Amino acid sequence: MAKRKMSSQELAEKIGITAANLSILKTGKAKAVRFSTLEAICQALDCQPGDILEYRED
Repeated sequence: MAKRKMSSQELAEKIGITAANLSILKTGKAKAVRFSTLEAICQALDCQPGDILEYRED
């Protein structure tokens, strides 16, 4: 988002989710993410899923 100079609110509006739900995704508190949401994020940020996802062991 920083590279694209896009705020969280702007991204949330572009992908059709609430700012609160985007915040949950950004903080890693989400238990799941829909492929359609991931696709929309990647389209809005012009990136690949691997650019924004990270595996963390509990």
